Amino acid sequence: MHQQDNGKAETFDVAVIGAGVVGCAIARTYALAGARVVMLEKAADILDGASKGNSAILHTGFDAPPGSVEAACVTAGYREYLEIREKLGLPVMRTGALVIAWTEEQEAILPDLIAQAHANGVTDVEMLSREDTLRREPGLAPSLRASFRVPGEFIIDPWSAPLAYLGQAMAHGAELRRSCKVLGGDFGGTHWDLKLSDGSVRAGLVINAAGLYGDDVDLALIGRRDFTVRPRKGQFVVFDKSAAALAGHILLPVPTKITKGIVVCPTAYGNLLVGPTAEDQTEKDVADLVPDTLAALRARGEEILPGLKDHDVTAIYAGLRPATEEKDYRIRHHADQNYVTVGGIRSTGLTSALGTASYVFGLTEQTGFHYDPPESVHWPTVRNISEAQQRDWERPGNGGVVCQCELVTRREIESALEGPLAARSLAGLKRRTRVTMGRCQGFHCTARLAEMTEGHFAVPMAEATGHD
Repeated sequence: MHQQDNGKAETFDVAVIGAGVVGCAIARTYALAGARVVMLEKAADILDGASKGNSAILHTGFDAPPGSVEAACVTAGYREYLEIREKLGLPVMRTGALVIAWTEEQEAILPDLIAQAHANGVTDVEMLSREDTLRREPGLAPSLRASFRVPGEFIIDPWSAPLAYLGQAMAHGAELRRSCKVLGGDFGGTHWDLKLSDGSVRAGLVINAAGLYGDDVDLALIGRRDFTVRPRKGQFVVFDKSAAALAGHILLPVPTKITKGIVVCPTAYGNLLVGPTAEDQTEKDVADLVPDTLAALRARGEEILPGLKDHDVTAIYAGLRPATEEKDYRIRHHADQNYVTVGGIRSTGLTSALGTASYVFGLTEQTGFHYDPPESVHWPTVRNISEAQQRDWERPGNGGVVCQCELVTRREIESALEGPLAARSLAGLKRRTRVTMGRCQGFHCTARLAEMTEGHFAVPMAEATGHD
């Protein structure tokens, strides 16, 4: 129940800390169960942490550690995404993936990876010879030795999914508070009193989905860390849209114990992506781009697909993954404190988010957290910004194209600036519309965007020194 505490802190059933993709999915699950949810996000907009930079692959979980929490959450999340995506207006590009061996040693590992896929319930993988692989992807370097195909690996829009999850949660009463940092809190036996940068809230259950800062939030609230986040930076290069024709599959390397490795794949926005790197660091708020690393990344992409040498790089970016001391997810239910930590959600977080939310809900349901579900479920749809479906520029009455590189219309921008989930920053607007993502990186549309967004952003574009 949502109520006032003697005119002081508002009371909610559940407070979710961190509006990344996992936090948004958790908010959705609890809201659909009937809980009164508040989402607390320290940034000016959602998806501002680890969730803003990923390769946007919907993973089958074929290479997840069998029996792990990650494997269970990825499998469940994959299944639920495909079940609900049409109701929420979410796209999918059914590309499939090729896991490619380039050396004799890697080729020897392929049977073990296939066995691992089978152990994870992914039984439709198909071993391919060098010749069969090249028939499917003739643009690959002929030096490859063999591969196997995973038909169920798909490309999705990495930003529309969490926006849809949180949008559905808010349609069922969830509240979003941005620019709202959790400073501390006290558990009184039945409720948490959370101290925030802009006030306070009371919640019966607190779920820490703070990503890169999950261990810090644990320390602030329960006085200890059960794990330590070790940020792992991933740098990416994005090739021009003309390069997308070079590959029809997600091209995966043979993974290592540390990383899934360098991926070459189409994107939902019509480009071709190469990345990420896997660089451990200590800083949680800096993801610097390193020219030499980016040059090496581009060179590796050209080794895999020699035709990339004839195409330009449109964009470069970097993101941080909240890696920890262990490879598996670090989900801990502190039942005696009405508190759950959801940590260590790394590169599979986009796929696993819905499954992770269900997993967490199951943990708290076992300890007595029950709510009254709504009589009917609302399914608000998100506006499509992917190339998998019709775009707004193709429809009449759109007000004209503002961002020429990405064909973003005035109507799309105006829509993204309104409503309870309105963009509060240029980075947030980009993640809702694709503005500034193209070849000119905003050079030609920034002035018009500054005019259109005046009064909408926490920091006006005229005062901002840069954007994501």
